[in-house]
Amino acid sequence: MQNALTPPLVNQKLTTVRIGRNYQYLPSATSTNDLLKEQATSGSGSAIAVGTVLLTDYQEKGKGRLARRWEAPPGSSLLFSILLRPNWPLEHFSWLTMIGGLAVSEAVSQQTTLATHLKWPNDCVIMQDGMWKKYCGILLEGHFSAGEHPAYAVVGIGVNVNIAENDLPTTTFPATSLMAATGSPVSRLELLTAILGRFEHHYELAERGQSPLAAWQERLIFMNRRVVVSRLGDEVEIVGTAVGTDKDGRLLVRDDEGELHHIAAGDMTIREYFEP
Repeated sequence: MQNALTPPLVNQKLTTVRIGRNYQYLPSATSTNDLLKEQATSGSGSAIAVGTVLLTDYQEKGKGRLARRWEAPPGSSLLFSILLRPNWPLEHFSWLTMIGGLAVSEAVSQQTTLATHLKWPNDCVIMQDGMWKKYCGILLEGHFSAGEHPAYAVVGIGVNVNIAENDLPTTTFPATSLMAATGSPVSRLELLTAILGRFEHHYELAERGQSPLAAWQERLIFMNRRVVVSRLGDEVEIVGTAVGTDKDGRLLVRDDEGELHHIAAGDMTIREYFEP
């Protein structure tokens, strides 16, 4: 296992004002998202600082979207969650997924020579061996009260940093790690603090009303391509052309009959991955 990302180590490298200044570390944990949600809803939950980060070197019950498991060998990856209380309207809740993707993508570009991109709705990808591969997933969860703003939000981020190629999971959409893509280990400490810095930058802009949509859209892959979308809660797949996203980050797919679908949540894969 690489050096543990303990508070003294991380605090001396942080350049942020809020994000990560309340930094918590556990050698292992069930799920950083679940633990932060528990803190947010406890009796003293309102006192937990905005920007609190909880990181672990191993998640026993790590999870991705659609109840999928997210697994990584101990000490190989960045597995952390950020607690936030966004002051923007509920319809902009998806901005946090965009901010997470931008923060990871920009930080990886800073720390490596990799050209990084995003796959709707919540994956960070790179081109390797002639195909797109996923190295990071983002899971956004929150609690919505009767008010105009989310009561709290938790952004979970899992980055495959130094996983050997033969230890990567076999998934429908190919997986990779930064080490597998670059051929050498990447500093988890430097990458973590860079991600938190970029996250704070975009979060502060969003608090002033500036949407991350344009920057997020610029990094999206599969636009204007034939795709297959399995919409959340719907057994019927949509096959068509991904023509973009709307202002709230919903995927726009025009099917073969010309109908335009606004898809808020689901899985998208390029059609060619399934065709001989």
